[in-house]
Amino acid sequence: MKKGKLFVISGPSGVGKDTIVNEYLKENDAHLSVSATTRNPREGEIHGIHYYFYTNEEFEDRIKKGDFLEYATYNNCYYGTPKSKIEEKLNEGINVILVIEVQGAKKVKELIKESVLIFILPPSIEELEERLKVRNLDSDEMIQNRLKIAEEEIKEAGFYDYVLVNKDVKGAVNKLKMIIDEENEKD
Repeated sequence: MKKGKLFVISGPSGVGKDTIVNEYLKENDAHLSVSATTRNPREGEIHGIHYYFYTNEEFEDRIKKGDFLEYATYNNCYYGTPKSKIEEKLNEGINVILVIEVQGAKKVKELIKESVLIFILPPSIEELEERLKVRNLDSDEMIQNRLKIAEEEIKEAGFYDYVLVNKDVKGAVNKLKMIIDEENEKD
């Protein structure tokens, strides 16, 4: 049986990664890997569906056990990718999508050379700032911090196999579908 492919999606906070991937998954088959984190759940987020929410101690225990494909810190919180489900789905011939930050994406590429990295850019930093303000999750100080981090992350876009600009969700979803379809045609 042909193995599934691993697609790693990154981009600055507020760029629309989750929205694009969720829209893609409504009409396409793939397994979305659920990340683990030590950040507090946002309103409506459910453990095991949106993220696995752990304390620092629980997360560090799992690191010691080797439970993560990769992990990193972002904004003073741990984020990691549990590896058991990923390997299982790939072996079943199912594509897997990871939505992770830049540090994690680089680690995944080192470990799984054939993974496909896709970076999502905002049309501009100003547009990104507006999106962060509209979603109303962070203080002004936190938004400025996220924008500083975004500028650093954007510098890493050249490391990725593909870069797509999220001007509008429908267009970005179509571009993502084209990339995944093209990669599935290979080998």
